[in-house]
Amino acid sequence: MSKLFELKDGSVVVVIGSGAGGGTVANELAQKGIDVVCLEAGSRLTLADIVNDPPAMDAKIGWHDKRMGSMAWICKTVGGTTMRWSGVTPRIQEHEFKALSTYGQFDAGTTLIDWPITLDELAPYYDKAEDKMGVSGTHGIPPSAETNNFKVMKAGAKRVGYKEVTSTRTAINPVARDGRAGCQQLGFCNSGCAMGAKWSTLYTEVPAAEKTGNFELRTEVMAVKINHSKSGQVTGVVYADKAGILHEQKARAICVAGNVVETTRLLLNSASPMFPEGLGNSSDHVGRNYMRHMFAITNAVMPNPVNYHRGTRQSGIILDEQYHKPGRGFAGGYILETLGLDPWNLSNIVGGWGSDNTKFTDKFTYIAGAFVTGEDPPEAANRITLHATEKDANGLPVPVLTYRDHPNSLAMREHSIKMLRELYESLGATEFHGGDVPLGAHNMGVARMSAKAEDGVTNRWGQIHDIPNLFVSDGSVFSTSAAANPTLTIVALAIRQADHIAARMNQKTL
Repeated sequence: MSKLFELKDGSVVVVIGSGAGGGTVANELAQKGIDVVCLEAGSRLTLADIVNDPPAMDAKIGWHDKRMGSMAWICKTVGGTTMRWSGVTPRIQEHEFKALSTYGQFDAGTTLIDWPITLDELAPYYDKAEDKMGVSGTHGIPPSAETNNFKVMKAGAKRVGYKEVTSTRTAINPVARDGRAGCQQLGFCNSGCAMGAKWSTLYTEVPAAEKTGNFELRTEVMAVKINHSKSGQVTGVVYADKAGILHEQKARAICVAGNVVETTRLLLNSASPMFPEGLGNSSDHVGRNYMRHMFAITNAVMPNPVNYHRGTRQSGIILDEQYHKPGRGFAGGYILETLGLDPWNLSNIVGGWGSDNTKFTDKFTYIAGAFVTGEDPPEAANRITLHATEKDANGLPVPVLTYRDHPNSLAMREHSIKMLRELYESLGATEFHGGDVPLGAHNMGVARMSAKAEDGVTNRWGQIHDIPNLFVSDGSVFSTSAAANPTLTIVALAIRQADHIAARMNQKTL
């Protein structure tokens, strides 16, 4: 049963955000008997609130507060972006943890470093995360069902010589498991999962934490500032409730997991005489090295109906291109994934109104689709800052997102589209559309882990280098992006971080 904590209770760990990182670290701590207060800016939905209507669900779960610059596809709801994600969960490869050692620095603009942890070190936590999330094809879980869209991709992959093609590695239950239903192939996975088959902290981590009696969730509250003591340790979080009234929740430790935009904003907005550039920003890295993957989307009109909107949105992947093969003309690699769009999103992707849109939507049932996610090198100039004068409805500085594709990403995108065109045309595709996806759905960096404090913001445990009891628990800590969809790694890191925090508490060093 959920517990209520007093604002002055400084023994609690405050977790800001309830998504993949925040929801997981909160539950892991609560399961260990540690008291947790979780602050969530959005409201709490139920499965009954989820409908197969993308615009309606975007209105319910999307983050629509004022922002400037590049678009970030982030959610403001209990569960965070685990409500919107597609469930694809490959692991980061060994060489991707050693990006600088493997690729070298591309040019003066890139800021590649090696992660301060290795794949061997994270592997046991990947196992725990996969089991927790119900990743298909792992830990005795069956593979995901093969949708028509995947069958087309698999047939084309065979024609062009790809070998590593699978319908596994999706965190959507293929059969009922752990109190969650099996997938009913309803489609529209990015609108949420009305069956609860797709893993989301809304109906997994948060209810599990509440059952411990060590956890309180406060919804529709906006974290404004983190306070600290004269010694530099954080002491509490100031937040605004739904009515705009400010409160301060005292804390023994704080975990920030607001996705990259809100994590950056909170750290920078917490500047003080002791930390004039913001918390954790003595290195000037907070907000910098913003990564969002090299993205591409392709849609091909096939000779026969595919109905790619039926079934899970992304339940099939090709891994042959994920390796570092510099002979292709770029460093790093990419992953090819099935993608089924609804008509609303298809129109947005192929250009809105006009003949190009009509050409595809008229043949909607014949379309096969793919999504590409590739390694995105960090650059200091790709960053999130706070506007000097503009404020949002909460009175907070408006975030400004600055992002551009590196030439390495442009070469990678061109190669991926070429390969997908070849794949679908080998099966008789009559029309093909491929291009960029100019939005941040896989948001990483801005508070990256680094072995040396001057190279990043957090250490190998996600602890701010400058502050012993302040942690970052979301994708902001990624040292580099790798090619894999980030959620599995976020969850694995959150489980590992909770173990570290609990151990330090037991040792009386936190």
